[in-house]
Amino acid sequence: MVTGGTAVSDALPGHIREVRLPAIMTDRNYSRLYTTEKGKSLDQVLEKRQQIIAACFKDETPDLLIVEFYPFGRKAFRSELDPILKSIRNRTLYPSRVVCSLRDILVEKKDPEAYESRAIKSLNRYFDALLVHSDPRLTRLDETFSRTADIRIPVIYTGFVTPRPAPGAGLKLRRRLEIGPEETLIVASAGGGKVGATLIEPVIDAFRRLPAGSKRHLHVFCGPFMKAADFKRLQSLADKRVKVFRFTPDFLAYLEAANLSVSMAGYNTCMNILSTRVPALVWPFPHDREQGLRAGRLQAAGALQVLAQEDLTAQRLAIRMAHRLSQPRPEKIDIDLDGAPNTARYLEACGTD
Repeated sequence: MVTGGTAVSDALPGHIREVRLPAIMTDRNYSRLYTTEKGKSLDQVLEKRQQIIAACFKDETPDLLIVEFYPFGRKAFRSELDPILKSIRNRTLYPSRVVCSLRDILVEKKDPEAYESRAIKSLNRYFDALLVHSDPRLTRLDETFSRTADIRIPVIYTGFVTPRPAPGAGLKLRRRLEIGPEETLIVASAGGGKVGATLIEPVIDAFRRLPAGSKRHLHVFCGPFMKAADFKRLQSLADKRVKVFRFTPDFLAYLEAANLSVSMAGYNTCMNILSTRVPALVWPFPHDREQGLRAGRLQAAGALQVLAQEDLTAQRLAIRMAHRLSQPRPEKIDIDLDGAPNTARYLEACGTD
């Protein structure tokens, strides 16, 4: 697995070998790339990344190359991806099968016509299949990409990708945390954390305004990419009932153990909510359509409830949280969450075709 962002301190499964590229990140508004490599320009880092990827491909001669998102996004990384894709097609590199792995919803583009033309051209020229990690009964690619009819390679809907909690994981966690069955556990999370402080701070304030009742606990996970100053400020708000962390490898167990989740509405978090059936309030990131569209569909299906921008005050949020806590756990929603095994089966067949 080749990765190129800031390293996250969570162990990969033992069968995976990670190739780390010099790190490149986007700014808070997802509008500018920058490198975390001291003394190196962005162009120097991009060139070094291209060299590492090319060397890796020559050494491994893989049967299958999976590219996440590109060519539907990551345009800035064409310099390191296109040379590999071209060399595979003209057979100067090992003729691997090439698959694009794509989430359910694409964000808006300033020039959609040029964007879609560029994506279609690259997809049809260099790729053998497109895997869309969605259940088409909930979201379809043609809702956010108008030229699906021009895609000449197979388009496969895999179902949504999410891990499932281990049996009894929530109960075991509550015992470890010494939270009794009559007590209330609320989990607040901010995904990667770049814009999460906007949500987390009012959640902490709202928690302290909840009506008196059962003993309550709030565990907050700010995300690995939250700014250090924001994380430090939120940590200063912790007390005996409020615990503030960067990250946990047990997040799925936390959701299964929780009486309520308050979070952003990113793909992974929403699928974790579906997997654990935790009562949930989600706040979609307002600057693109992806999270709002996904959250709206899931709210209509009865899986969660959506927070509006005006709900992000302590008083209004406390009302929403108290109301959600008073409601029953959602019923199991008929949405395909088997995207991981379905993807594995398809890729195994694709790699040996």
